[in-house]
Amino acid sequence: MRDFVKGYGKKYSEMLGIDLKNEPFKWFLASMLFGARITEKIAVNTYKEFGSEKIVTPKKIIEAGWDRLVRILDKGGYVRYDFKTADKLLEVSENLIKNYGNLDNLHEKAINSKDLEDKLKKLGKGVGEVTAGIFLREMRSVWEKARPAPRGLVLLAAKNLGIKDLENYWRKNLSDFEFSEFETALMRLGKDFCRKKKCSFCPLKKRCPTSF
Repeated sequence: MRDFVKGYGKKYSEMLGIDLKNEPFKWFLASMLFGARITEKIAVNTYKEFGSEKIVTPKKIIEAGWDRLVRILDKGGYVRYDFKTADKLLEVSENLIKNYGNLDNLHEKAINSKDLEDKLKKLGKGVGEVTAGIFLREMRSVWEKARPAPRGLVLLAAKNLGIKDLENYWRKNLSDFEFSEFETALMRLGKDFCRKKKCSFCPLKKRCPTSF
């Protein structure tokens, strides 16, 4: 399991060179891109297009406007969701500035982890559990109230591996890794193998009781 987490647990923010403590909105932008049912490669490419255009703050997104956002999304390969995502980015950016100013203020005003997630979702109708979960999973090491419950693909992979209590398993076996790295590794396992039932290609097939 250790080799698996080491190979599959690299956080997306790290891949993208995002400083979570000082650049939380960059990671929130990336999380909104990862939140759609598109490939990891397209999400990464699209985020890099935003970076190359220097449109990585709420203010810059609003200044860019809908047409330019669509062009950037299309250039990154985000064609299927371009119009809807441009709408979402504008709505979220406007509400964030209007209601909180920035994401650190949003976190400060949240009562607890659930309220934090609810506040993120209320920034725009396009921010659902998937996007909030992606964002908060990697913010655990920065925000004390960022404690999202494991869900979706993470739980699917854990269930297939027979892991019932993720945090307890992590503490006993993988505590020298960040918990978010463990979650990220499970998420990739669920996405690339469990959901697609590619058991014969799974890197953990020898220890998976559901493998066939």
